[in-house]
Amino acid sequence: MLTNEEERVRIYSMGDVPTRSHEVTPSTPLDELNLNWTEKDLPERERTKHVHRLHPYLGKYIPQLVEVFLRKYFSAGQTIIDPFCGSGTTLVQANELGINAIGYDISAFNVLLSRAKTAEYDVPAVQREILDILDKVKAATQIDSGQRRLWMECTKKPYLSADDNEYLERWFAPQALEELLTYRYYIEAGEYEYADLLQIILCRSARSARLTTHFDLDFPREPVTEPYYCYKHRKTCQPIREAFKFLKRYSNDTIKRITAFAAARTGARVEVYHEDCRTVDFPEAHGVVTSPPYVGLIDYHEQHAYAYHLLGLEDKRAKEIGPAANGKSKNAKEAYQKDIAEVFQRILRTMHPDGRLIVVANDQENLYGEIADSLDVEVENIIQRHVNRRTGRRSTRFYEAIFIWRKL
Repeated sequence: MLTNEEERVRIYSMGDVPTRSHEVTPSTPLDELNLNWTEKDLPERERTKHVHRLHPYLGKYIPQLVEVFLRKYFSAGQTIIDPFCGSGTTLVQANELGINAIGYDISAFNVLLSRAKTAEYDVPAVQREILDILDKVKAATQIDSGQRRLWMECTKKPYLSADDNEYLERWFAPQALEELLTYRYYIEAGEYEYADLLQIILCRSARSARLTTHFDLDFPREPVTEPYYCYKHRKTCQPIREAFKFLKRYSNDTIKRITAFAAARTGARVEVYHEDCRTVDFPEAHGVVTSPPYVGLIDYHEQHAYAYHLLGLEDKRAKEIGPAANGKSKNAKEAYQKDIAEVFQRILRTMHPDGRLIVVANDQENLYGEIADSLDVEVENIIQRHVNRRTGRRSTRFYEAIFIWRKL
């Protein structure tokens, strides 16, 4: 049974058996790869297994695609680089296979998320910390309003003020903001070993607790303060007024996901750096597996604005490559090509001979041919795959290319 999108695309009715990522080996021929997985072939629970769904992230590629090329071109003990690590998909999958991974990103939130996903955890200790802070927030906020006011006055907690933060006051109802700021306070006031992970729970809850519609969590434009017709639930829904229910839900979900990944995690090294890769001196590595930002499509800092305001993260949006804010003009495309080529050229300087660059991109603007021409690489192959599962309410046909380049 095919989905509506799969019915529209001929490749799904051709009868080819989709590739099973765990069966790929270095000897698997590229022309035998079928990466056009249907929803039945690769259901959501597998695409978002364990920590891959620790926090929603717009524009990430699926772990099975990464696994295919890690198994094909790399082996345990080697080192790969992802200069645009985003939510950490490459880093997680490399670790599962015993491959050392080094990630870089210009977004402080992406670095925080990638580190939280790939850290080595004492699972019982993680559970204790997550439940401990949740109990503290519950005791402080889930009591009647009179008691809460008395508690706040007696303890004089300044953290319950939004510090005149226009963004937080605009995008969160008073109760939701109080609960989020209380959780933040306990992270800062406590001595939690896994504070990074607690910050991710806070941010994930904040994303869901914003004053926006249920169907526009990816692209909220204006706060919603009145009842609205919800396209997701096909009924009239109310704006979100509280955050604690999300803190509780995502606390339990995080425990499950961290526990699941702990069973798959290896001792392979993972390092994540908050850097502009146009200026980084990269270490030695055997190759690259990455999905660079697409020109003029996403503003990666703005996607997680709530995290920057809640946590006071360093904002380097001015250094994003190809942000949506810069558009798709000729100058924007040329700047994008120059920047992407600079990153790869810097990596190639210290890459092992014959190392591979595996680059996944939606190249609608036909920019990657010229990028490859400017590098010391041989284009071994370009594989096209249809992406039939999109984040948000987008239904246009979408393809991505996997560029396989070998260092000369």
